[in-house]
Order: sequence, then structure tokens, then C-alpha cells
Amino acid sequence: MNTPEDIKKKDALKKDQAIKNENKVDYSRSNNNVVNKTEDKAESKLEKKTDEKVERKTDEKVERKAEEKVEKKPEEKVEKKTVGNAGSKTEQKPIKKMTVDKAVKEPEKKVEKKPVRKDEKKTQEPSRQTGSLKERLGRVKKTRWIRFGIVSVIFFAWVAWLGNWWVALWWFLLADIYLTQFIPWNWWKYSKSKMVRTVMSWVDAIVYALILVYFLFAFVGQNYQIPSSSLEKTLLTGDFLWVNKMVYGPRVPMTPLHFPLAQNELFGMKSYIEHPQFKYHRLKGFRNVECGDIVVFNFPAGDTVVAGRTNPDYYTQVMEVGAMKLADELNCPLDTIYRRLLLDPSIYGTVMAKGRYYLRNRFEIIYRPVDRRDNYVKRCVGLPGERIAIKNGKISIDGKVIPEPENVQYNYDIYLQNDYIDNNFMVDELKMALEDFQGERHFGKGFLHDVPLTYEMKSKLEGCSWVTKIVPSEVGDGESLYIYPVGKNYGWTRSNFANDIGGLWIPKKGASIDLTSKRSQELYARCIRDYENVNLTIKDGKAYIDGKQVNSYTFKMDYYWMMGDNRDNSLDSRFWGFVPEDHIVGTPMFVIVSFDKDRGWFDGKIRWNRIFHNANPDKKSFEQAK
Repeated sequence: MNTPEDIKKKDALKKDQAIKNENKVDYSRSNNNVVNKTEDKAESKLEKKTDEKVERKTDEKVERKAEEKVEKKPEEKVEKKTVGNAGSKTEQKPIKKMTVDKAVKEPEKKVEKKPVRKDEKKTQEPSRQTGSLKERLGRVKKTRWIRFGIVSVIFFAWVAWLGNWWVALWWFLLADIYLTQFIPWNWWKYSKSKMVRTVMSWVDAIVYALILVYFLFAFVGQNYQIPSSSLEKTLLTGDFLWVNKMVYGPRVPMTPLHFPLAQNELFGMKSYIEHPQFKYHRLKGFRNVECGDIVVFNFPAGDTVVAGRTNPDYYTQVMEVGAMKLADELNCPLDTIYRRLLLDPSIYGTVMAKGRYYLRNRFEIIYRPVDRRDNYVKRCVGLPGERIAIKNGKISIDGKVIPEPENVQYNYDIYLQNDYIDNNFMVDELKMALEDFQGERHFGKGFLHDVPLTYEMKSKLEGCSWVTKIVPSEVGDGESLYIYPVGKNYGWTRSNFANDIGGLWIPKKGASIDLTSKRSQELYARCIRDYENVNLTIKDGKAYIDGKQVNSYTFKMDYYWMMGDNRDNSLDSRFWGFVPEDHIVGTPMFVIVSFDKDRGWFDGKIRWNRIFHNANPDKKSFEQAK
């Protein structure tokens, strides 16, 4: 049996014999030609003794490799080799026997390499996690471990802030997303379809951004647009504010399934799913609400809304529609019904019943969870446990008058000379919105009615030649019907409120009230029934909770009294009552940007001087008074 060494020796002898028999070979030729001839002769001899198919493939491969070597290294030195014939010697390039030997041992199959497309290369780039837990963790890159560590620290700090360690179980889901990937989160990266990879990459980025925005808006802060003039001139219509939720402590979402960029509607549909509903829980903040704070909160009377008709609120609409229906039935003017309501509040129940029946049969009535109700912004002027009263527009807390904001506004009637109004002066000098002095409700015979002015604006107008005098606007006769508590005519107005009872007590957590008096029942029934979700009923002057008669009630939450700086043009606590603590959202810190709706883009629409403006410059005056 021939060994590989014997085969090599035989091959060498054959090649030497072929060289000796080649008499016509000119050894003076170049070394490259000698090599080529020698290779041809040697290969021709091998063809007769090996399998034809195998030799053909080997021959092609040898020739191809030899040609590649010659092309790449034309100047390669040729080793000297002695040919033993009569002692003569010659120099030639040795034949590479390695290739031939390999061919003899195991013929190689010719494999054609197909060009790989760019999109195919991309599918091979991501490494799919497979195998056991140990194998998966071993393949995780160092940078991914670092990212996972940072996310874990933030996650556990958030769990500690929540105070609910059951939430920590979600950490295992984070570990799978970043490390093990037993759930194929990135399945789309391995898809052969370029369309799937492209679409899913956008979906992945959008979902990640929405989750980030969800937690940012829920626990840190969010932007808020001023929709009305109730806080003019402190905050202007068109101001976009950054609302800090961490000052009072963020409220854990009570309606967790909601779209983070919409409050309650998106493209005319609800932007939230009502279930599940979580109980109210507020995380620890830096401080509590203070007197003088500007506060963003959910509108308390916005618990029930008429679809497509959110302004005025549902309860005001019920009263107005009920009054109209009763006037139609009695075939009398609407003013007659309002006068009867002022003189005989007992018909208020009849009016409200007719209004509810009409609205519920003609429109869709929607109930909104607490944290999905419209956002309002006002100034806090009354804290839990305090007594608030208003006399001639001046607010007093526990019998002491509190300071007014520098830009507080009241409504005035402006009497004109020859019915002339300098619109440019009103807009450019006084910075008034057109809606504040133009329109049917403002025009009287020779005067402007209900124009909101600060003390400084009033002083400037009094110096104008076209103004004869300025006097406070009078309150309408029927206003007391809209003052809290709605439908109970106590004779209170927006300028004179609760003076006859020594001030209205603001409920405080842990404090109790007497429910044996009719006034207490009327003033606090809504708080107990609607805000604290207690089954309270009043029958024959007696209070019942869950069918059991009670004489008192202890509050579970703190409540606040909110008012606008534009005192005579603000729908606030004077109309819908107390604001529960679970409705508090946060406090605005600064103005992000501000737009003037009465101007064009090239005519001062952007209020540059208000960008990053302090949202509550008057807070210092309240702190000094305290």
C-alpha cells in the first residue's frame, strides 16, 4: 500500500522523466516559461492515471491558481532545482505539489458564490437570542448591560417613590427586553420583507416615544394652553405653560389606559378607556398647595358633559333648558321663570328634572373620570379649613383681607364722548383683546359695558379725551341663580359672597360637619356625594348614608377655593364650588411660548417678551402678606 510520501516521490520522478525526455526545451528561456511547460507535461501524465472527471476539475483549479500567482507576483524569485542528467544542473520554479496532493486525496467541488444583496445583508446583522438563559446572558454586549443598569436604577427609584413594591415585578419584563429576549420583541428585524422592516421600525420608534411621553406627562409635567381670559393679565389667552406636577406630588393615573397627547378626545372620539379605574393616590411632592398659587386642576363640574356642548357646563345647561321647557308649558316669558326661581327655589327641582329629561333624550351624555376631565387654571385663594368671604370684590380669609394680584381686573362701564373709541389705543397701548371691548354685549348707548380693566389700565383710560367717566359694572338680577350652590338663592353674587354667614367653610381632611341643618346639606352634599363617592340622600330634612341616618360627616379629602384674576369674567369656585385634592394636577412654572390670536404671523402674533416668562409673578405679594 502506497503511503502519501511514496505517491509524492513517484510524482516527482514522473515530472523529472518528463523534463529529461523534452529535448526541445530551451533551458535559456525565462523561468516563467519553463514552469508553464513543466506544469503542462506533469498534468498530462497525471490525466492518464486518475479519474477523468476528478482530474479535469483539478486541472482547472491548478491552472487557475497558477495563473493567479503569476499575475500577482510576476517578479517572484524562482528557487533553484537540480535536474540529475550527466551531472548537468538547471534552475526552475518548483511545481506546487500541495494542490495536486489535495486533489488526489479529496476532489474539491466547485461552488459558485452568489452576490448578496444589500437588504439580505441587513437581515443578518441583528443577532437573534437563542439557547438557555446562561447562553443568552453571555451574548449580551457590554453597552447593553450599561443601558440596562441605568434603566434599572431609574425603575427602582420610581417604584420606591410609588411606595408599591409589587410594581417591581415588572423589572423582569425589562430584563427580557434588554437582555434575554425570550419574548421576540424584535421579530421584525429578521423579516425578509423590506416593507415589514421599514414599517415596524417606525412603529417601534413611535411606541417607544409615546411610552416615554406617557410617563413624562404623568409624573413630571406637561404643557397646557390658556384657553380663556379668566387670569388676564397675569396669564394671557394663547399662553402655553409648562405645568410642574412634582411640586405637589404627581397623581398616579386613575385612568391608566389613555392616549398621552390628548386629555379626553382625539379626532372626535374618546381618547381613553374607562376601565380599569385606580383609586386616588398622590406621590410625595415638595410642598402642599399654598394661597396665591396658580393651579391647574380638573374641572369639578366636568364630571358629566353633553357631547359636543361642553360650554357651559352640564348643570348650567340643565337649568337653562329646564327653565325654557317650563316657560313653554306655562306659556309665559322665560324671565318670569327666572324670577319665580329667585322667589321660590322650591321649583328648582322641577326645572332641573325637565332639563335632564330633555338633554338625555336629545343628546349623548358622557361621564368622565376625574383625571380625564377638562383642565382649568385658576389662582388658589382659600385653603382647607379656612373660611372665605367676598365683600365688594375684596376677598377675606378668616376675616382678614388678602392682597390682590398686581394685574387683578374688574369690569367697568366706560362712557364715551360722541360714541368714539380709539381701537388702536385699546389694543396697542392697553394690550386688550378685541373680545374684551367689542361685540354686542359690550355696546350700550354712549358707553361700553362690562370692560375688564386693571387699576393701571383704568387710570390710563381716564386720561383720554374721548372718555367721560368710568364706573364699576352692575351685577345682573338673575346672577345669584348661577352662584354656588346653584339653584339655592342665598342672595350671593360674585362680588358679595357668604358675608352673611361669616364666610364659607372650606372642607378639610379629617374634619367633620353637622348634617342636621338644611344649609349644611345644601352646601356640602355635592362634595360628599359626587367627590367622595358616598351614597348620601336627604329626605324630610334628614341625612342618610347607605340608608342609615347620620348627623355628621367626616371628610376624606382636602378642598380648595379657586378664583381667576379677571374677577368679573371668570367661571370659578363662586359658580361651581370647591376643588377636591384629587382634581389637582400641578402648578405652571413658566410660559413656553405665547400667541396673540388677534394678530397675524408678520404682525406680532408671537409674543416674544413672554417666552420663558414667570407664570406667577404675584406669588411674592401673597408670601409677604402671610
